[in-house]
Amino acid sequence: MKKLLLALAATIAVATPALADLALAKAKNCMACHAVDKKLVGPAYKDVAAKYAGQKDAVDKLAIKIMKGGSGVWGPVPMPANTQVSEAEAKQLAAWVLSLK
Repeated sequence: MKKLLLALAATIAVATPALADLALAKAKNCMACHAVDKKLVGPAYKDVAAKYAGQKDAVDKLAIKIMKGGSGVWGPVPMPANTQVSEAEAKQLAAWVLSLK
């Protein structure tokens, strides 16, 4: 029983940041245009993670795009600026997106 509880605690500790960042993405309305594993209006987050994999400055690049918006990278539909997202939140969201496989 003790091993089961330790395994459960470890699982929760690992999963909680991902869930917290999914919650942040929902709270900031990101999920209205994006999904984790399929294209909606914008690209799937897993596709974004694949595109930026291995780039050392990817978190900063994506955080800027989250805050200021962008266009032309994923097609003709521009991503609007998200003025309700702070820089710290944008970096947290970007790091979460990049962690998706």
